[in-house]
Amino acid sequence: MAIYTVHEPPRRDAEVLAHTDRFRFIRDGFSWGAFLFGPLWMLRHRLWLVLLLYLVVIAVVLFALRTSPIGTVAAVELVSLLIGIEASTLRRWTLGRRRWTSLGVVVGDDLEAAERRFFDAWVKDPSVARLRAVPVAPSTIIPATHDVMGLFPEAGARS
Repeated sequence: MAIYTVHEPPRRDAEVLAHTDRFRFIRDGFSWGAFLFGPLWMLRHRLWLVLLLYLVVIAVVLFALRTSPIGTVAAVELVSLLIGIEASTLRRWTLGRRRWTSLGVVVGDDLEAAERRFFDAWVKDPSVARLRAVPVAPSTIIPATHDVMGLFPEAGARS
């Protein structure tokens, strides 16, 4: 089962169906494409700022390790591994910078199953897709009791 995060773009018009076609489902996990073809993968997903930062990091690594070819190769491979591991995070970060809204997380065997599961829940209740962090009101905080769970029968007791 794969885990996907769902992202909604800023709304252009009032057409709901056309708007839902623009939703993005980003699979969480390692990306072989980002690992093997980092800069090309970044261009394909339009991650311009990420590509710029990647080029700066690679230039600094190449400059710092210019006397050690084996160290340079190892460092570049480690940066590529990091890009492969964090590929979905980089895509989510870029969408957030473009003012896309994160709607939630959905689990599915593949992208189609995840989309079906998300939109089934969304059609039944559109507020399900609007998972927002709700601050806890002070009145809902559970007051502390004098009962103590743990090794000691009383608060502050020592054996």
